[in-house]
Amino acid sequence: MVLATHASATHGCPGPILMLGELGVRVFFVISGFLITTLLLGEIDRHGHISLGRFYLRRTFRIFPAYYAYLFAILVAVSAGWIASPAEALHPRDALHAFTYTTNYHPHRSWWMGHTWSLSVEEQFYLLWPAVLVLFGARSGMHAALAFVVLGPAIRLADWYGMPGWRDMQGESFWTAGDAIAIGCVLAMVRPRLERSRRWLAFQRSWLFWIVPLLLLAAYGASVRYALAGIAIGQSVTIVCIAACVDRAIRFPDGAVGRFLNCRPMIFIGTLSYSLYLWQQPFLNRHSTSFVAAFPQNLAFAVIAALASYHVIEKPFLALRERIEARVLPKRRKPARAAMTNTTPATAPDPDLRPPAREGVNLLR
Repeated sequence: MVLATHASATHGCPGPILMLGELGVRVFFVISGFLITTLLLGEIDRHGHISLGRFYLRRTFRIFPAYYAYLFAILVAVSAGWIASPAEALHPRDALHAFTYTTNYHPHRSWWMGHTWSLSVEEQFYLLWPAVLVLFGARSGMHAALAFVVLGPAIRLADWYGMPGWRDMQGESFWTAGDAIAIGCVLAMVRPRLERSRRWLAFQRSWLFWIVPLLLLAAYGASVRYALAGIAIGQSVTIVCIAACVDRAIRFPDGAVGRFLNCRPMIFIGTLSYSLYLWQQPFLNRHSTSFVAAFPQNLAFAVIAALASYHVIEKPFLALRERIEARVLPKRRKPARAAMTNTTPATAPDPDLRPPAREGVNLLR
């Protein structure tokens, strides 16, 4: 969705400019909250606790190398004079906010760093959520996440009217965007209970479930057209519908949606998704008329750059992470009785973690 939206606005692309990028980011947030929480709850099941050191080490080696390689490449391009036009120049403090994962609090930024706002939200989630579960436990954590979702509209309205100077960050600051991640966390925690609900399962199997994606699109469309309607209710309806669709897609991997998500082209995109998200920005640049940023070859250049990032940076650092885990981090013993037994394994967001056979939808690798 993000790539289609950005590509539709580039030089030489026929047709209208799409408006699906924000929806794609919300889908990613929901999936991320769901997957990370599932992994953390699974760790509690297996070991009786969450190792913050292990979690942050894994996230560091998974996220930082490709991200900082991209930032350094952009800064080198600026220093070499390859980014020269006023429309393409870096804005003051772009690098500072990008390097510190605070771009979501820096609205006046250049195109080159523009997409790092969503990665900043993600990194802030990684920093907070595992610590919440460790300090307060899974049950209290679920209550906190659910409260965040329920209070989301009130928080956005208070931000809109109470801090008018911050309106440019509406939907990007953590407190106005984090409920999309929180609903994914809630889904991971209540999913075992949903599996025992005959009514919910019957509804998911019924044709009536198609009301959910239709409602999702209607709510998102209203949010795009009417800002206050989206702030008040549209965004909340959208993320709840996304969570319901994610649950159904995983529960029925043999259905049409599941087969589509498991097809080889989608698995290929999923494998490259992180590097592709990073490197699409220079080539799907709506402000540039250069050959590499013109449609359709810009899509090919974005994929080539993503392949290089994945094979040269991501894979070697993931292999290094495995070696460090094996040598430095102590092996954990399985407790006599697991702290939780009602979690359900799901596809992991890391390329080195494989999806289980029972639920094979490759939403993110």
